[in-house]
Amino acid sequence: MTVQPIQVKKKMTTQTTKNNIEAKTASGTPAISSEIKHETTLYAEPVAHIGSFPITNALLTSFATVIIVAVIALALRLRLREVPKGLQNIFESLMEGALTLADQVTNSREISTKVFPLAFSVFLFILINNWLGLLPLGGFGIVETAEHGKSFIPFLRSGTADINTTIALAVMAVVGANLFGIFSIGIWKSFNKYVNLMALGQAVTRVRKEPITLIVTPVTFFVGLLELVGEFAKVASLSFRLFGNIFAGEVLLMAMSAILPYVLPIPFLFLEIFVGMIQALIFSILVLVYFTIASQDHESHEAK
Repeated sequence: MTVQPIQVKKKMTTQTTKNNIEAKTASGTPAISSEIKHETTLYAEPVAHIGSFPITNALLTSFATVIIVAVIALALRLRLREVPKGLQNIFESLMEGALTLADQVTNSREISTKVFPLAFSVFLFILINNWLGLLPLGGFGIVETAEHGKSFIPFLRSGTADINTTIALAVMAVVGANLFGIFSIGIWKSFNKYVNLMALGQAVTRVRKEPITLIVTPVTFFVGLLELVGEFAKVASLSFRLFGNIFAGEVLLMAMSAILPYVLPIPFLFLEIFVGMIQALIFSILVLVYFTIASQDHESHEAK
């Protein structure tokens, strides 16, 4: 982008500063202000490009999170011993407590052992993402010149403060739960949870003995369709809950920093650390709940 020479016309006002001088080009368009602004946007800002593919600060934070988790896992694997000590001892205690919590959600150690690796990985990914966005490293970034002036773009922004990341996590959780249900109880029973063709078939055979079936069957079929709609609602609720809480925390910290830097944001920073952990825990527990529900056969429970 080439900058054309401009002619600056000064106006004497009481609030004019050298950072806010207005200038006009020969075509009459306003010149770029030298004041650097930093605003929190709903979308993640690009900090680099690989060809035509933009690398946003939220994606950069997510990459860093994956690297941190991989390094921790590799360090634990290389130091794995029969008699745990140090870092291995700490993580084994955490894993045992987390697995016990998973058992209380699933009520089955068999389901817990199958789903726990995914749920715990999601917990670590969200937790580290939430906390990385709170680091003061967000003060490092690039200055981008646009039509309306210069804007500061930080290198780090919590990946969960980007709706694209939370939607991807939610889709993974819901689709994974349905696939887990298909492998657990079969594709036919999983399909009948949403499109209850079995209830329609039974209505034809039972209508003579049980006329009430004509009323019950349409309701049962409609409830299955509502569960199908509920799967899409799960994606919306999971993604927007996580995104809303983390993004609101970033806006809150920025607002407090603008009022009184270095002092006022400190208590809110600790609050956001706690909120980041709670949101990661809620998301991972909901993953366990969805996988547990998908693996249950409703027909066997009704028969009992």
